[in-house]
Amino acid sequence: MKARLELEGMEFYARHGCLESERLAGNLFTVDVRASIPADAAAASDDLADAVDYGRIYTTVAREMAVPSKLLEQLAARILGALEKDIPELEDLEVRVSKRRPPVDGVCAWSRITVRR
Repeated sequence: MKARLELEGMEFYARHGCLESERLAGNLFTVDVRASIPADAAAASDDLADAVDYGRIYTTVAREMAVPSKLLEQLAARILGALEKDIPELEDLEVRVSKRRPPVDGVCAWSRITVRR
């Protein structure tokens, strides 16, 4: 049996962006992770040892969010690669990174990029 794991709305204050002002001031970012995971063992045992630990996912995302990137594409791809390496049980992995109020000539609440493999 497979299950769809989703961690949504992980919030980070970080210094990503192409503009120097973005890197100096920082901004609010959210990260969403979706993946398929094997669920037979965890469903049968009700034991964390048989499940994917959500805390490991958060720790991996937080580590990558602390490394500045100019582009959301690079940041999202780096998070995806780190999750694949750190937690190989994740399949059909998807990572979405959102940046609050991107620097555009008008009102824009969020810019987002989603990468998947």
